[in-house]
Amino acid sequence: MLDKLKNHIAHNFPFLENKKLLLATSGGLDSMIMAHLFYKLKYDVALVHCNFQLRGMESFGDQNFVQDYAEANEIPIFVTQFDTDAFAKDYKLSTQVAARDLRYNWFYELLETENYDYILTGHHADDNIETFLINLSRGTGLEGLVGIPEQNDKIIRPLLPFSREEIANYANENGIKWREDSSNASDKYLRNKIRHDLVPLLKELNPQFISSFQKTQSFLQESQQMVEDASIMVYQQVAKQEQDEIRFDLNQLKKLPNYRSYLYQWLNEFGFSAWDDVYDLVNSQSGKQVFSPNFRLLKDRDFLILCPINTEIEVRDYFITEDTKKVNIPLNLSFCKVSDISVASNTAIFVDENKLEFPLVLSRWREGDYFQPFGMEGKSKKVSKLFKDEKLSLIEKENVWILWSGETIVWVVGIRQDERFRIRESTQNILKIQLE
Repeated sequence: MLDKLKNHIAHNFPFLENKKLLLATSGGLDSMIMAHLFYKLKYDVALVHCNFQLRGMESFGDQNFVQDYAEANEIPIFVTQFDTDAFAKDYKLSTQVAARDLRYNWFYELLETENYDYILTGHHADDNIETFLINLSRGTGLEGLVGIPEQNDKIIRPLLPFSREEIANYANENGIKWREDSSNASDKYLRNKIRHDLVPLLKELNPQFISSFQKTQSFLQESQQMVEDASIMVYQQVAKQEQDEIRFDLNQLKKLPNYRSYLYQWLNEFGFSAWDDVYDLVNSQSGKQVFSPNFRLLKDRDFLILCPINTEIEVRDYFITEDTKKVNIPLNLSFCKVSDISVASNTAIFVDENKLEFPLVLSRWREGDYFQPFGMEGKSKKVSKLFKDEKLSLIEKENVWILWSGETIVWVVGIRQDERFRIRESTQNILKIQLE
């Protein structure tokens, strides 16, 4: 097993040579074998042990066992204790998820504070099978069937090629001791039911089940890579990034024979779960939205627009005094007196300063706001109608600010000036307002 691991590392993880490694060591069979093997291979390692305090004195027995092993072999060790139940309750998590979050957050903290390079865990081939079957039983896409990744950022799982039986045989042959987790015997967890009942049956039906499974997963991983490559190529034709928004061109999207699969591939990482609602957006009316915890997907005419949910939409008003030269919040605006004018634009207007009532006010637009568009003397128009004419999306509307003089709009900022403040022959003082 030592030689097999050595060859596996040389082929798949040659960069581990001369690196400082943290070995996640619970005291169980797989982690103790991993600690033994990497110690034998003379890597620069330290053990890391989390006491989750979930099994009373048994948890402290595991901690003492790992500490004694580290001391006997003169291996550095880092130990921490978590009140896992309290953390799970505070953050409304399952015990398993809470333990995982606590563990990996601490591991990454150690990488930084103690100057280590990678975290190694003892996941093996049977763990991979169990994860596959759990995902399969719950319903999953291809990404749920490709198994536990051998490397995920700084986390490496070097024992994935080895079965639980191989690991146990090596331990018995070499007199390596480990601790049994009593919770592994309980069938109240789905993983344990699969481990105790389903996997042995599959191995009985096919003695070569593990190697057959590994071949199948290899094919699935290759298929997943092909899907990702195709997804990237199609994405470049359909999507366009604009600041913090991604716009999907529906005309291009609908040409795809299976656009739903592409949408899932592109949007899955943004936390969406109501997939039927996401797919229905393609043919829904403009303005419909679907939300994930941190993002929203909006149908806007011929586009789907993905953007973060703005949980801090500014509702307060900002006042601008007569002597103000520049403001930076909520927009970057400059105010400058000039002697003549150039052509106005969406980002710069020229107004008759004597007609302004200070302080000016910057506020969000409100339904029912009216103004007189530049060039339309005597004719009023709803700001909402302007938005419709300009074909602004709901997201763009939410980001529009209005510059007011008293009860009169001076500028729908960045879009249209009001006619009532335009420069005329009688104007004596010209103020240029520039949106930076």
